[in-house]
Amino acid sequence: MRYANDIDVSLYQIIINIYILFMRFELQITDTKSKARAGIIHTDHGTIETPIFMPVGTAGTVKGVHQHELRDDIKAQIILGNTYHLFLRPGLDVIEQAGGLHKFNGWSAPLLTDSGGYQVYSLANSRKITEEGVKFQSHIDGGYHFFTPERAVDIQRTIGADIIMAFDECTPYPCERKYAENSMHMTHRWLDRCIEQMNRTEGKYGYSQTLFPIIQGSVYPELRVKSAEYIASKNADGNAIGGLSVGEPAEDLYAMTNLVTDVLPVSKPRYLMGVGTPVNLLECISLGIDMFDCVMPSRNARHGMLFTKNGVINIKNKKWAYDFSPIDSEGTSYVDNFYSKAYLRHLVISRENLAIQIATLHNLTFYVALMAEARIHILQGDFTKWKDMMIPKLSTKL
Repeated sequence: MRYANDIDVSLYQIIINIYILFMRFELQITDTKSKARAGIIHTDHGTIETPIFMPVGTAGTVKGVHQHELRDDIKAQIILGNTYHLFLRPGLDVIEQAGGLHKFNGWSAPLLTDSGGYQVYSLANSRKITEEGVKFQSHIDGGYHFFTPERAVDIQRTIGADIIMAFDECTPYPCERKYAENSMHMTHRWLDRCIEQMNRTEGKYGYSQTLFPIIQGSVYPELRVKSAEYIASKNADGNAIGGLSVGEPAEDLYAMTNLVTDVLPVSKPRYLMGVGTPVNLLECISLGIDMFDCVMPSRNARHGMLFTKNGVINIKNKKWAYDFSPIDSEGTSYVDNFYSKAYLRHLVISRENLAIQIATLHNLTFYVALMAEARIHILQGDFTKWKDMMIPKLSTKL
């Protein structure tokens, strides 16, 4: 026999389970002198404290970094996977049989996948865009593939991302207004198809997945506002801003970001895709952005460029050959105080594999720690003062 209180307890547990099985954003505070925000994104794979930088793991791995280093040393809370690259290699059959990308690569925290839209942009010479979708040529074997909005959703479902990005077209810069407008409307129609596909399909691995729409419109203010209004009307769990950081001046990046964050709902996280330098990140936090990703810290590390609290270092320069001080005396990664500039320069010049590992660990830790420090200052109420002090330092070439 079941008693009334048993039923109440069961009902309560069901409500709790449903609550957990949907991503939600908890806005904690907004800065009084800017639009900077601190919040928490709750997912089935854990929480994400914002503002946040997300390391890019294109092919299921952040190049040169173990998962335990991402978790324990870099303190990453979420990483990215690339739909285009993972679709081509290792392929969906492998990922699905492994139980999703989380189990395949051993990453147990939240995961976001892009939709392949940026590859549509970057493969300009080997793809064809139609209303139905995009036909593109593999950079691996030259074979042709076709992505539709529905297919992009299905692929990301199979990869197992917590956050799935809507299929979009990332327009180039510069871009004629008419092309930007037509592309924006097609991106909106593709979004509607993505939403329909999300609604009629389920995840494969027993946890919730959510879709983020993407704002487009190039650097045309009226298009950006129109796109932001359309995306906001969909009431998604989060929203993204695409089509920036493609060669436009920083002034346009900031102006477009500022416009759309005035339109997007304050109760949902805002993700600025593909941005950028440490200065870009701090400026865009002040404009109301919560989430960032960029290949810059890992890519630049492979070429010997290091980001520090006092400026940017080209470790290949001869001036560091006899500098036995830490890589970054104010750094938070163990590599900063364990290895000297002179030693890292030696490894880089000698083309030792360890050089890439050390430099990547340093840069990614720096980016993630910078976001964590920004969050502290937002919570303390002195973010703008701190940002204005940091910008000149971060812009310095040492």
